[in-house]
Amino acid sequence: MSDVSNQSTSNLSLPLLQCLMIKPLPSHQSSSNYFDDAGRSTSNISFDEKQVTMSIKMAEYRNWFGSMIKIVVAGLIIAGLVYWVKFSPVSVQTVKVIQDTLVAEVMGTGTLEARFKSTVSPKISGRIEKVLVDQGDRVTAGQLLIQLDDLDLQQQVEIAKANVESALAAIERLKADKIRTEAIYEQAQKSHARVQNLVKQNVATQDEADTATEGLNVAAADVTRSEAAIIEGRTNLVAAEKTLEYHRAKLQDTHIKAPFDGLIVKRIREPGDVVVPGSAVLTLISTDELWISAWVDETEMAKIKQDQQAHVQFRSEASKSFPGKVVRLGRETDRETREFIVDVQVLELPANWAVGQRAEVYIEVARKENVIQIPATMVMREDGETGLYIMKNNHAHWQPITLGLRSREHVEVTEGLRVDDLVIVPLHEKVSLSPNRKVLVP
Repeated sequence: MSDVSNQSTSNLSLPLLQCLMIKPLPSHQSSSNYFDDAGRSTSNISFDEKQVTMSIKMAEYRNWFGSMIKIVVAGLIIAGLVYWVKFSPVSVQTVKVIQDTLVAEVMGTGTLEARFKSTVSPKISGRIEKVLVDQGDRVTAGQLLIQLDDLDLQQQVEIAKANVESALAAIERLKADKIRTEAIYEQAQKSHARVQNLVKQNVATQDEADTATEGLNVAAADVTRSEAAIIEGRTNLVAAEKTLEYHRAKLQDTHIKAPFDGLIVKRIREPGDVVVPGSAVLTLISTDELWISAWVDETEMAKIKQDQQAHVQFRSEASKSFPGKVVRLGRETDRETREFIVDVQVLELPANWAVGQRAEVYIEVARKENVIQIPATMVMREDGETGLYIMKNNHAHWQPITLGLRSREHVEVTEGLRVDDLVIVPLHEKVSLSPNRKVLVP
């Protein structure tokens, strides 16, 4: 009977005990056995129900205790995070406030250009025979740069010379004719005078007198005609000489020379090319005055004046600055970009440069000596107030400031800072400072 009772107890409590992971009590702990009408042990059933109830309560307590542990751990983690975010020291970098010269500048971007630039081209049509210079060559005024084919023009000059010589010979012939007609005229005058005397003496007839008068008139007309012929010959000579000059000028135009001292920056055509008036063959610039034609925002116009000092930074040598000065201000603003041109002469050039290369110019528009200044990047604005954080006793302290003159990288502080104050900013961009926050300098 005891075995049957134990088996019945085990079969009843096993599923619950397995769920609660509680081992059943040994069967020998039962002291007495009672049976109901169905043959079950009533005393053992009552004992198992108590055991199950106690096991359930134990499991609930364990679950509650585990949840509380999780809540406490989560709270500790959150508290740690809050402490870390709000109260842990922030790593910062420090900048000491200095007192020095501050220069305000206006920046513009442009390209290197020559003030005097010429496109070398022919005045006449022709074929290029020689190009005597190349890109990068320095030339002097009057130096021969390009030679055009001149064979046809040389022949035209020779023909013009022959025409001049022919006109000279014609004039000499006409002069000889004039001498002859003048002699005939003198003879006609003498004959006319003699016949008139004979008529007065009634020795010569009236017909003879008329014939002498006619001869005199013809001789006078011949003299006038010879003089007119000489004038015409001289006019032809002038025309021939002008024609010769014209062809000589065209021949000279086949020799294209440098208009001024300078540098060849571009070679466009080669020997054998056929060119017409205005065709670009070379580009020549004067190196006496090179400047940056810089575009500057129109809001800076009132600050810029002629002869202001400037410095230039070429993009090919961004780490170097080259001196310059403002030499000309544009008088027209671009209607799209709202910028105008300022020409800044470059007083010193880098070893390698090229017309058209980009550069930045910085024009000095104001200067102050011995001013308190800080890097402009450290200035903040919180709650509508301009200021920054300074370090006091290893804590961040918000300090309102008043700003003055600005340069590219620094700004003048007229109120709120003293020399040697330590301005601080977080090392990490995502971290922010707050008043009285503890800070740490690595």
